[in-house]
Amino acid sequence: MAFFRGLTAVSRLRSRVTQEATTLGGVRWVQMQSASDLDLRSQLQELIPEQQDRLKKLKSEHGKVQLGNINVDMVLGGMRGMIGMLWETSLLDPEEGIRFRGLSIPECQKVLPTAVKGGEPLPEGLLWLLLTGKVPTKEQVDSLSKELLARSSVPAHVYKAIDALPVTAHPMTQFTTGVMALQVESEFQKAYDKGLPKTKFWEPTYEDVLNLIARLPPVASYVYRRIFKDGKSIEADNALDYAANFSHMLGFDDPKMLELMRLYITIHTDHEGGNVSAHTGHLVGSALSDPYLSFAAALNGLAGPLHGLANQEVLLWIKSVIEETGSDVTTDQLKDYVWKTLKSGKVVPGFGHGVLRKTDPRYSCQREFALKHLPEDPLFQLVSKLYEVVPPILTELGKVMWLIMFSTLVLTYSHEHHSLLMYSQVKNPWPNVDAHSGVLLNHFGLSEARYVYPWHLDINLILTCDLSNLCMSTHVRNTLF
Repeated sequence: MAFFRGLTAVSRLRSRVTQEATTLGGVRWVQMQSASDLDLRSQLQELIPEQQDRLKKLKSEHGKVQLGNINVDMVLGGMRGMIGMLWETSLLDPEEGIRFRGLSIPECQKVLPTAVKGGEPLPEGLLWLLLTGKVPTKEQVDSLSKELLARSSVPAHVYKAIDALPVTAHPMTQFTTGVMALQVESEFQKAYDKGLPKTKFWEPTYEDVLNLIARLPPVASYVYRRIFKDGKSIEADNALDYAANFSHMLGFDDPKMLELMRLYITIHTDHEGGNVSAHTGHLVGSALSDPYLSFAAALNGLAGPLHGLANQEVLLWIKSVIEETGSDVTTDQLKDYVWKTLKSGKVVPGFGHGVLRKTDPRYSCQREFALKHLPEDPLFQLVSKLYEVVPPILTELGKVMWLIMFSTLVLTYSHEHHSLLMYSQVKNPWPNVDAHSGVLLNHFGLSEARYVYPWHLDINLILTCDLSNLCMSTHVRNTLF
């Protein structure tokens, strides 16, 4: 059981701006031109006192308000549905899907700066949005891109630590080792040892967060190329943004792949704080462990098969369909294979969600990307067929189960009955984000499914969902209590 997978986050706080601004999805943004306006740290320095005042007011005026009841099912179900933490950066609505600081994914695609006209949002823009609550200008995003690039140099001892491991060691093991080796660079640890007051905790935490985010791509790409390629690392390109550079250092320079990486990182950056990795990073950080230690702990949570292997399992399952039925699988063959999977006691990977009750908007935007850039890809076409075939089958299971449950009263209980009973209450038969992501990466050559995807997700999923919240809460929460 993956505990904390269902913790519900309270994510209603929003940052305020004093200037006149346009509003979309509850977020306001302005055109700002001064040097300090281009500096993310300066922006946070202005916002943190406001956040602290709001939390103090929340605590003093509403501290005794009850948020709900807890029942046994919630406890046994990994705390699913329990309101258990404050999470500002995103809110997961069962009907609408994820919102980043009030903005839906289509809204983010509309308003966040892009690298090319009409292209996908730059992840640096979403990082700015999550940390400040404001939609950045293109100038602010470009400034942040340059800052991250300037911070991206990795000490030699980090690579030596990775090289001390067998090449056959799992990528997650090697990547986590690299992150832990970076910990000796922690500015927070050094400042804390010198007696830094709590009111200043956020400053070295911010430095650690930005440094770590900047250094993740070179470390991750080094591990990838050490295991799967020739072992030769690729230097960053000073002309590229964060996501494009990551793709470049992995060895993929197709312009469409660069766009996919921008989209992929953007949509995976945050999904409330109740999942294992996000909650783990937040929890470890609450002990004043520095961001390197907190992030490494989150990685180990993500390494678990119940958390980080979902898109890997989707791709492997799709390939198994083709192996058994051939590339020109018919609708009837696909239905038979889906039923075969269900009756064997397995799930159809990529469908269903613990919170969502409609198609995951992260799936939808990836589908739009595929329709635009790779409509003829055979795996994408199979994913499209699954979108038509699987939901009706899972929905029908809810009706079929009453007959099966009745039959167990008069017939010998069978393995098949047990397998299908798992689906007796299908609350969401629709595809989630994992139903699509592996197929897109595979199209451009990132195809080492058994090993790559959980590690590759580290860069995306935890880029900001752990680190941005850790940066803010380190100051705000530690000066509140």
